[in-house]
Amino acid sequence: MRKLDKAIIWPIYFDASKTRKEGRRVSKPLAVQSPKIYEIKLAVDRLGLKNEVRLEAHYAKTHWSKSGMILVEKKEPKEKILQKIAKQLIRIKNVQANNMPKKS
Repeated sequence: MRKLDKAIIWPIYFDASKTRKEGRRVSKPLAVQSPKIYEIKLAVDRLGLKNEVRLEAHYAKTHWSKSGMILVEKKEPKEKILQKIAKQLIRIKNVQANNMPKKS
């Protein structure tokens, strides 16, 4: 993939605990708590998009934390890709929540 054919996706784009100013790119209803890079990778894979994970990457506003990033093939505008990934992340998080053992 050439650089123009890729969209850079950071976990902070989907983090419900972050503000737009801090880096969240999706609306609150589409955001999830503490998205992990492997969850985003799973969401991208489910969408059938070619991707490449870079685990050592640092988001500029949180340069002290290695959050990782995913390079995703860009067949449509980045905002549309983010919306689709966010919807998949919600499904993934819901499945994880339903599979957690219940507290007695």
